[in-house]
Order: sequence, then structure tokens, then C-alpha cells
Amino acid sequence: MEGDTYSGLDNGTQLDGKVVQIFQKSFVQVQNILDQNRFLINEINQNHESKIPDNLSRNVGLIRELNNNIRRVVDLYADLSSTFSKSKDTSSEEDLSVAMRSDAKAGHKRNRPV
Repeated sequence: MEGDTYSGLDNGTQLDGKVVQIFQKSFVQVQNILDQNRFLINEINQNHESKIPDNLSRNVGLIRELNNNIRRVVDLYADLSSTFSKSKDTSSEEDLSVAMRSDAKAGHKRNRPV
């Protein structure tokens, strides 16, 4: 898949295959964390409803784990955003480079409106 491009975005933007792989991997990680959070929240709710002191004490650790998971999700999305921005910058630089080369070949002629 390396060197492949993906043009599934509405505006015709192409993404490098490596970027798509990074996105897929990150989204799988996010989904796994969110699934784990669902189980944590269910356990926290059950412990809370039981009102058993040991279960309520256990919730402290579970809530900390939940908060850490949320931080991890935020970090993953921040990394995704950065990766996407860098890929767009690289793509834009390549487009600009190609455009500049084609302008140089054309002799920098400007078309004037009639």
C-alpha cells in the first residue's frame, strides 16, 4: 500500500497510503479504548448502585482509569490531526512545486481577461 493514494475525500484530496494506515491504526486504538471505557462505566455504575463500601472504594481507581483512557483518546485524536495537517502540507507543497515547474516551462505568461 506504500506509495498508494486514497482519493475518497469529497474535495478530491489524495492521501498517501501510509497516512491512511496510520488513520486506520489510530481509529482501531480509539475504538478499543472506547469499548474499554464502556465496560468501566458499567462497572462504576454497578458499584455505585450496590452502595457496598468496598465497591465504592474500587470506583476511585476505576474512575482514574477512565480519565486516563479519555486522555489517551484525546492524545490519539491530536496525533491524527497533526498527521493529517502534515500530510496536507506536504501534499500542498508538492502541488505548489509542480505548479511552479509548469509555470517555468510556460514562460510565466499571464492570461489577461478580454
